[in-house]
Amino acid sequence: MKVFEVTKGSTTLEGVRRGERPEPKPGPHQVKVRVHACSLNYRDLAVATGNYFGGVTQQDLIPLSDGAGEVVEVGPGVTRVKVGERVAATFFQVWIDGPPSFGKFHALGAVPLDGMLAEYVVLHEDGLVPLPHMLSYEEGAALPCAGVTAWNALISSGKRLKAGDNVLVLGTGGVSMLALQLAHAAGARVIATSSSDEKLDRARKLGAHDTINYKTHPEWDKEVMRLTHGHGADIVVEVGGVGTLQRSFHSLAFLGKVSLIGVLTREGDTNPHALMLKGGALQGIFVGNRAMFEDMLRAIAVNDIHPVIDRTFAFEETPAAYQYLAGAKHFGKVVIRV
Repeated sequence: MKVFEVTKGSTTLEGVRRGERPEPKPGPHQVKVRVHACSLNYRDLAVATGNYFGGVTQQDLIPLSDGAGEVVEVGPGVTRVKVGERVAATFFQVWIDGPPSFGKFHALGAVPLDGMLAEYVVLHEDGLVPLPHMLSYEEGAALPCAGVTAWNALISSGKRLKAGDNVLVLGTGGVSMLALQLAHAAGARVIATSSSDEKLDRARKLGAHDTINYKTHPEWDKEVMRLTHGHGADIVVEVGGVGTLQRSFHSLAFLGKVSLIGVLTREGDTNPHALMLKGGALQGIFVGNRAMFEDMLRAIAVNDIHPVIDRTFAFEETPAAYQYLAGAKHFGKVVIRV
């Protein structure tokens, strides 16, 4: 079967190459899925360039955590899914519910687990969720990492989002746009930032109440306070990393929460003093469990939310998809059709 691999020792995107592997067979409690679509995350760039947890891969690895497809075969003892069902893989195999227990489960698309960028994959039945009928395979593939991360940041961990809250989302990537859509559906007032007025216009069409161009307003934290009449953001979806952390702290409302997700910037001020003065919380977010995924899918179905897909690439165009994501010009998700 056709696959793409991050080749052993890869430190650049040139290490993402087409390969061939035997078609897998499901064992006990395993499910064979015909993959129809995958999506890319910033994490996948880090895996390919040797900058992810564990460093440079020491084996040829099928990448990507995010994928959706059709169940084509089940192994002995499988009860959760059936042949013909449309499913998406969970990011972690297999974190079902409750708090994480690192070392007892792993994420797809990084050592030691191959990912979804193949014609067929075999996964444990507990590592799959059924897709709502209103989502395409491409939309379903946009959710395992970015969608669950956004849901966890808003709903599951720490201070819970409620109607009327002010939510600040940084940038217009996959996590931020899904957070915008989910927060808007929950009745929150969303403020979005970007360096592109065109992207900010698209964010307003998705439900952003206010937008800030951070090139026009480099002190964008002050603009957040102005737009909220001094109240601040009850929840900040922080995808920038330490380089934006202080401004996120200063944007925060009293007793607010900064959901720390991103590592796009590695240098900056991490002094937590501003959090203390506001009684705020810094909540680390690392995707989430299957129960969060299932809760999110129910909310998506009820509110008819469709993930924003910026561009879809053919399977053979996978290297171009990686380069496109690395260029950081996307709005929402970048998808590969298998």
